[in-house]
Amino acid sequence: MDAKDQSDQFEQLVREHQAMVFRTLLRLTGSREHLDDLAQEVFLRFYRAMAGFRGEALVTTYLYRIAVNVAQDEWKRRRRERQETVSLSDDVQEWENRLPHSGRDAEEQMEDREFQQVVEAQLALLSQVERAVLVLYHQEERSYEQIAVALAMPIGTVRTHLHRGRKKLREGLKQWRAQEGRAPCEKVS
Repeated sequence: MDAKDQSDQFEQLVREHQAMVFRTLLRLTGSREHLDDLAQEVFLRFYRAMAGFRGEALVTTYLYRIAVNVAQDEWKRRRRERQETVSLSDDVQEWENRLPHSGRDAEEQMEDREFQQVVEAQLALLSQVERAVLVLYHQEERSYEQIAVALAMPIGTVRTHLHRGRKKLREGLKQWRAQEGRAPCEKVS
């Protein structure tokens, strides 16, 4: 394959998968800060590895693995800088524009927004691997097998981290509900 064909193939791959990469990085890092740079790093790493890509796994699985690695590097960078994790709901306006109008009143919308912020805060308290597994399974709707390949771990370990992450998330939400004097949480499975 000549350089022009490889360049065209790479451009097509970026167009097809950029939304997934941005969405995954946003969910894993919890912040829009440096998101463009992180996505660029994902595609740069893929481009460098493209020659060795044998097609044994799906391109998306390969990209998920790279995105998780880039997100982990970002977590380490933030920890070094002692920077707080920012919530996904920072730019609430943009997220709401992507969702269909629900017709709910302002109070219900505020409660949902508050609940989303609490979920994000609880996700930030999980270990990196628990958060990655929860994001890939629940938000990216990946199978156990796809997550196992993307995170380079056995399926049983994926299930364990998913179970533990859900349990910690549920317990954190239960504590928040108790502190706020709210009804028990039914939104988390």
